[in-house]
Amino acid sequence: MEFSIFNLFDILGTAAFAISGALSAMNKRLDLFGIFIIAFVTAIGGGTVRDVVVGNTPVTWMENIMYVYLISGITLLAIIFRNQLNYLKKSLFLFDTIGLGVFTITGVEIGIQNNLAPIISIALGGMSGAFGGVIRDILCNEIPIIFRKEEIYATACLAGGLIFVLMDQYEINIDIIYIVTSLTVIGIRLVAVKYHITLPDFYPKANSEK
Repeated sequence: MEFSIFNLFDILGTAAFAISGALSAMNKRLDLFGIFIIAFVTAIGGGTVRDVVVGNTPVTWMENIMYVYLISGITLLAIIFRNQLNYLKKSLFLFDTIGLGVFTITGVEIGIQNNLAPIISIALGGMSGAFGGVIRDILCNEIPIIFRKEEIYATACLAGGLIFVLMDQYEINIDIIYIVTSLTVIGIRLVAVKYHITLPDFYPKANSEK
């Protein structure tokens, strides 16, 4: 595999999501097999769905065994150093956010490489970034984070994807695009959580009177 900053970001996103999945599984007190399964589907789920819909088969992780070794090694380290990864919810949020930002890049980039319309490329970025977490949450019997009112998740992906497409139209250096896009996604999610920014809902307020 020819090394590039794209490959570096892809590896970073895979590692971050593998840790996110492992932490989530350990938080649910799953056994060793369950931890590895959740780590794998979190790390490769979004990319697998993305590759299938664009017709890139066999999917990336099947063609490159390095991803299997990477996820296995990262998951094992997460298990070994689980006591050092204190405050599981904060750790899970951090690694999930990093993976979200980085995988948004890979999805949009692949859409552009396949000459897809900008809006489809942005959607691929959101799919690549968010779907691993969706599969993880479903398997862990949680409402997927993408559907929770209190979380800005897919919206951050779409915003980052839009930034990527706009910068690409102006032929800005691709390394700068990668960095700005990932920081945009990560920054939006961090700010949204810190200041409790959410999307509006359309449900009537609960009546506190009996």
